[in-house]
Amino acid sequence: MPKILRIINRFNLGGPTYNAAYLTKYLPPEYETMLLGGMKDETEDSSQFIVENLGITPKVLHEMHREINIFNDAAAYRKIKNIIADFKPDIVHTHASKPGALGRWAAHQMNVPVIIHTFHGHVFHSYFNPAKTKFYKSLERKLAAISTRIIAISEKQKHELSVEHEICAPEKIEVIPLGFDLDRFQKGIAKKREVFREEFSLSEDDLAVSIVGRLVPIKNHELFLDSLKWVKQRVNKRIKGFIVGDGESRSHLENYCASIGLTYSSDSEDDVDLYFTSWVKKVDFVNSGSDIIALTSKNEGTPVSLIEAQAGNRAIVSTRVGGIEDVVIPDETALLSDPNNVEAFQENLLKLATDDKLRKALGERGWSFVKDKFHYERLARDVATLYDRLLV
Repeated sequence: MPKILRIINRFNLGGPTYNAAYLTKYLPPEYETMLLGGMKDETEDSSQFIVENLGITPKVLHEMHREINIFNDAAAYRKIKNIIADFKPDIVHTHASKPGALGRWAAHQMNVPVIIHTFHGHVFHSYFNPAKTKFYKSLERKLAAISTRIIAISEKQKHELSVEHEICAPEKIEVIPLGFDLDRFQKGIAKKREVFREEFSLSEDDLAVSIVGRLVPIKNHELFLDSLKWVKQRVNKRIKGFIVGDGESRSHLENYCASIGLTYSSDSEDDVDLYFTSWVKKVDFVNSGSDIIALTSKNEGTPVSLIEAQAGNRAIVSTRVGGIEDVVIPDETALLSDPNNVEAFQENLLKLATDDKLRKALGERGWSFVKDKFHYERLARDVATLYDRLLV
């Protein structure tokens, strides 16, 4: 029985946890998988309920955190090597940057036969200054050299990794899209919508515009806030904004709301322009209750929020970055604009806010697009096929 050691960055809400959990649960029974993950940040909500609900008991590496710390990282590296020595995996498969560095190097040092890394996103633009970006590219090239295969989660990401940033040759990269349990977004939409809108005192004529994700600079929530205000000034109907998530930018965004004249609250009973809901585990209620799902990022891998929005038949307005064009159908399920074109994003949001037929049409096309392409059963089949090929 082949053994897989799967290492993710941390147990926080997001695509990597779902991806790792479904692969741990749904790979063919001839595989034995151990799931290892680091610690979430204080501003993040735990995602351990995801793996626990699937009957998985992961190992938590308390020394592995998102931020670089030479002492913690060295301790985490030593523990990974010890786990490899005890478990004796045939494959070490890492997900995201920190475990990709520590886990791949440990696997290489311990002579693990197959080393695989999945890029859920990358930090090669819009994150750091040029010197730091150059360092990370150099590091990833070295790590790619000791990897058996690299997995990109979209064709766009494969092009970025191999051509734009020259991390490794395209022949070393497999494209395997993420997979999720999306059926829950189709169940009870009307009732979930009623529950969400009743909580925030929304009538059916009101428009709810939501953005889901970590509150960090790369997500560019300022564009969402500026656009929300701009559209509110041009539409007669009542519009409410929802920022779903939390993170280091929370206080900055609250101050930004005040500076541009948007009222905000975290209390659903308040009548304000915008609600900070923090983390919501039942995001299917948010999607059902919303009319438009937005994304304003400067860089993305495969945004889970847009896959889930389409699974819930919701229209999307987004920036055109990273792998987004592989996740949506431009002008069919989403209106896209360049990340530096504020006016285009605002006009797209205005179109969806004022054109009920367009908004409904974009939403209705989403489910048929994502239901098979991003299902966890397809993900498990694709990864098992890759494993089988590499273990021969």
